[in-house]
Amino acid sequence: MKRFFKILGIVVVILIVIVIAVPFFIDANIFRPTLESELTSTLGRQVKVGNLSLALWSGSVKADNISISDDHAFSNAPFVKAQSLKVGVELIPLIFSKTLNVTDLTLDSPQINLIRTENGDKWNFSSLGNTSRAQPASAGENQGTTKPGETAHGQSKPSESKPTQPSSTAANKPPASKEEQTSSGNPNISVSKLRVNNGQLTINTQGSGEKARGYDKVNISVDNFSFNNSFPFKLSADLPGGGTLNIDGSAGPVNPNDAAQTPLNAKVQIHQMNLADSGFIDPASGIAGIADFSGTVGSDGHMAKTSGTLIANKLQVVKKGSPAGKPVTLKYAVNYDITKQSGDLSEGDVSLGKALAHLTGNYNAHGKVTTVNMKLNGDGMPVDDLEAMLPAVGVVLPSGSRLKGGTLNTNFTIVGPVDKLVTAGTVKLQNSALAGFNLGQKLSAIPALSGKNSGNDTAIQNFSADVHMAPEGTQAQNINLTIPSIGELTGAGNVNPQNAIDFKMLASLTGSAVTGAAQMVGLGSKGGSIPFLVEGTTSDPKFRPDVQGLAKGFLKNLTNGQNGQQQQKNPLSGLSGLFKKPK
Repeated sequence: MKRFFKILGIVVVILIVIVIAVPFFIDANIFRPTLESELTSTLGRQVKVGNLSLALWSGSVKADNISISDDHAFSNAPFVKAQSLKVGVELIPLIFSKTLNVTDLTLDSPQINLIRTENGDKWNFSSLGNTSRAQPASAGENQGTTKPGETAHGQSKPSESKPTQPSSTAANKPPASKEEQTSSGNPNISVSKLRVNNGQLTINTQGSGEKARGYDKVNISVDNFSFNNSFPFKLSADLPGGGTLNIDGSAGPVNPNDAAQTPLNAKVQIHQMNLADSGFIDPASGIAGIADFSGTVGSDGHMAKTSGTLIANKLQVVKKGSPAGKPVTLKYAVNYDITKQSGDLSEGDVSLGKALAHLTGNYNAHGKVTTVNMKLNGDGMPVDDLEAMLPAVGVVLPSGSRLKGGTLNTNFTIVGPVDKLVTAGTVKLQNSALAGFNLGQKLSAIPALSGKNSGNDTAIQNFSADVHMAPEGTQAQNINLTIPSIGELTGAGNVNPQNAIDFKMLASLTGSAVTGAAQMVGLGSKGGSIPFLVEGTTSDPKFRPDVQGLAKGFLKNLTNGQNGQQQQKNPLSGLSGLFKKPK
């Protein structure tokens, strides 16, 4: 037994000596041309690596200063730059036959630059893996003395070693011929483990003045990677403007003509995403807020289906709006045509408390700005829940007031580019009140309407209007507002982008609201119409008599002879009575 342990100890010492000594006898840099050639052939992009060092304990080769060229149709700058690339290798072939068989790849702290065309139909990574599009080094690279294993033009010669394979029986398969790779469109290569650690990702739009979006702490984990088969993956990242993204699913086979059209099935989790800065929403839309998302995405490379639930806090829907006071939930389902970059929204339930509206339609993201054609319908929505949403859609109520009670019905179409949306339709409000706003007091600026008391809260029996909202302002037609203490107010008007208002209205008085001054100009004891103007701003409306409208109405009454008794009086005294404060 003593002899056995002695021999065992000697063997262990020898092995340790070998492990320590082997790196001194094997210059890992002899594999640089092979590694560059294999990666260039695989990715269809010129790949350059710096110094190589052998780490025998971990069975890997480490490469410094990695760069992968971009598709020159997009940029001459590198597509990927990284501090180091760790390549897991099979030790026995490496030591005894100096053959490089790759089992795993780990890219540390890479900088990845994604660029899409201005119309959005292509990405700079679309040609990745297309072996027929391997690009030469840019002008000025590798000039001078030709390195071993490279052509005079600085390109690596095709490797005579085995292609990169995992440490399995697949490693013993013969390499695919050039003809086989060209016919399949994808290189015959697989890697057991592929990792990206602590990466930085930027997304740019070609020819656009938009600020590039940056994603930090990008980590990608892929197992059993192959261009020709499906493979599981995980991705996590910190989003622009805050928040985190986690994707867990499978992808592949890689589309040889456009990597962006690779099939995909995954679960997506997003936490505390800044909607305006995330890159998932067209910034031209003006949508902002902080959101959580949970959903799925599935794609065959041509059509994608995505569904999920988004909960947005401090949501802002239009540029001139302000954050909503309560969380808004969107449950949706979309069918998206990847080639046409168009989608159909088959489900879009928007809820705020107990208020529920349905959003359906389609959109097209092809081009500089996304265009939409949507419908938004909501019936019997509780006003108390909706009131918190008004600031988000740009509705400004008189200062110190709020809507209270009742229900709201809406029926809108939303059409056009998201930076110039046109929203048109009808709105109906029932049995509500504008709390903190005394309409009767405001109307006292018009003598013929003075003395009306609507109280501190203006009760609204009914309100309806045809509304047209566009970047140049909001138009309201066919306004019909029933205030029990006053009567029926009708008219039309505009609100400009600065919330200045210009409305022409008629007050059709009923009951005790008909004053003596009103009767003097022919309104009678059963009621009539007093024209007035509403000016100022939505937060501070101003009411004043419509002199021109009064004169036209008065002359019409005289012409028609509707009240013979009033015609016998001096008409001017009756008209002037409308502008005198009652005693």
